[in-house]
Amino acid sequence: MPEGDTVRRAATRLDSALAGRRLVRAELRWPSVATVDLVGATVLGTQSVGKHLLTRLDDGRTLHTHLRMDGTWRIEPTGSDRAAARSHEVRVVLADGEWTAIGRLLGMVDVVATADEASVVGHLGPDLLGSQVDVEEILRRWAGAGSRPVAEVLLDQRVAAGLGTIFTAEALFAEGIWPWAPADEVADPARLLLAGRRQLQRSVLHDVRPGKVYGRERLPCPRCGTRITVGRAGEPPQDRQIYYCPRCQAP
Repeated sequence: MPEGDTVRRAATRLDSALAGRRLVRAELRWPSVATVDLVGATVLGTQSVGKHLLTRLDDGRTLHTHLRMDGTWRIEPTGSDRAAARSHEVRVVLADGEWTAIGRLLGMVDVVATADEASVVGHLGPDLLGSQVDVEEILRRWAGAGSRPVAEVLLDQRVAAGLGTIFTAEALFAEGIWPWAPADEVADPARLLLAGRRQLQRSVLHDVRPGKVYGRERLPCPRCGTRITVGRAGEPPQDRQIYYCPRCQAP
C-alpha cells in the first residue's frame, strides 16, 4: 500500500494541476457518488492526511480519496488522448481548461462537507508529515496500545498516520529495535516516531527511500553483514511483512 510520502507527492501533483482552478469536467465513477456534480466548483487545494487525500472545493465540499493498494493519480494535458480516461480502471476524472487529473484504481471515493471531514479521517492519529506533529497526542495513543508488538503499533494509523511496512521496518532498523518488542517496553517511542518522520520527509523531498532492510531478505545487513530476514506483524489476514536484521535488532 502506498505510504505517506507517496500520498504527499500525489497531493502536490494535484495541487500543481488544479489548485485555484475551476473544474470544467468532473466524473466520479464510483457507485455511491456517481450522481454528484462538481463541475463549476473551484479547487482550493489538496491535502494529504496520512494515506488519505482531501481535495477541497470552494462550495464547501471535499472530495476524499484513498489509493489503497494499487491506486494512482496522474496528470495529463486537457484535450489529449490520454486525458480521455477511457479505461475501466479510472475512478475519478477532474479537469480544468489546462490539466486533467485521473484517479486510477482508487480504493475510496467520497464527497463530504468540508466541515465534516472528520467523518472520513477523524479516526486517524496525527499525521507524521504534518507541519507540526502533536507528539503528546501520539504518545497518549501509544500508551493505549499496551504490550502490542511495536511494529503493529507503528502500522496502526489510529496511533500515528503515514507509516506503512517500508518506513516501519526502516525506522525500527534505524533505532535498533526488535519489531516484536512490546510497545510499552520501548524506551523512547517519540524518538522512534520522529525517526520515521524524518525518513518520510527525506523521501518526499528527494524521492529516495532508506532501503537499509526493506525488500532485502537474505542480503547482508549494511551495519553488521548478517543476512536480513523477514517476519510477519499482525494477525491474518491483516498481517504484514516486516524486514529486519536479527543481530542489530535482536530481542
